[in-house]
Amino acid sequence: MRYREGETPGEIGAPVDMDFTGVGIFGSLLGVGFVVTGIRARQYWLVLWGSILTLSSLVYVAVGLQ
Repeated sequence: MRYREGETPGEIGAPVDMDFTGVGIFGSLLGVGFVVTGIRARQYWLVLWGSILTLSSLVYVAVGLQ
């Protein structure tokens, strides 16, 4: 962002909250969906990726809540 010469920037606002619990919950739900879809479609790579996503998201939420 550019400012005019001699002008100082004003107040930019409040800092962003760094609570990403919703992201972890969304990731775990998405991972469960991948697992279910992978089992139904017999795509085992999708089951593996969904399992890893679910586990890592749950660990992320558990560590973030401490």
